[in-house]
Amino acid sequence: MSDFKDLVSIVTGGASGIGEATAKLLQSRGAKVFVFDRNQPINPINGVSYLMCDITNREDVNKSVADVAKNGLDILVNNAGIGAIGDVTAGDDAEWHKVLDVNVVGTARMSSAAIPFLRKSKNAAIVNVSSIVATDGFPQRAIYSASKGAVHALTMAMAADHIREGIRINCVVPATADTPWVGRLLEQASDAKAMKEALIARQPMGRLVTAEEIAHAICYLASPLSSSTTGIGLNVDGGVGGLRVPPK
Repeated sequence: MSDFKDLVSIVTGGASGIGEATAKLLQSRGAKVFVFDRNQPINPINGVSYLMCDITNREDVNKSVADVAKNGLDILVNNAGIGAIGDVTAGDDAEWHKVLDVNVVGTARMSSAAIPFLRKSKNAAIVNVSSIVATDGFPQRAIYSASKGAVHALTMAMAADHIREGIRINCVVPATADTPWVGRLLEQASDAKAMKEALIARQPMGRLVTAEEIAHAICYLASPLSSSTTGIGLNVDGGVGGLRVPPK
């Protein structure tokens, strides 16, 4: 499949996990892919370009996007994000500001830098990565839920603002995925094994979502073949958001 042939794309947080899977899939379907990340990839993808970029630094973001987009830009995938564990009493102001700065303002910074270039594309698309915690209540995720709820709302506002400019804007809404990012969250738990079992048990399919499944949803939303799809949140959650299946 070559629906992304000759299209230029940026994937933030693409050195591992969902971002890595997305970069690989975009590249395999013909896109020219630039990954923005604060970390070097462990397994670089042949043909993908990697740039060190801190999405909390507007100057860094503006320069990196301008360097990549000087010959055009068609797709932005806002995947970079960080997590937090605890209820609303647990996080101090510093943690709130850090998570919101990366997950929400980072998405806005990248989009703000990219949109002037996307306006010139005939196949312009932005895909943000939200989370099932944006729409459903989960325990011990207060800060993270607030940030992803904001990403979801931001997606809808951006879609309305830029539809007349020919820029489609959507978000994916994953449930818990089997990624290094989730692995790091488990490391913070007092009983990582029990926590992972609980995460799996709450997903009706009986397993975690894979990074590749989320990448396919992202590429569906970004593809020129989905030219009438904008302003939606696409759940990739194994039934968490919509099904009420009794436990086995």
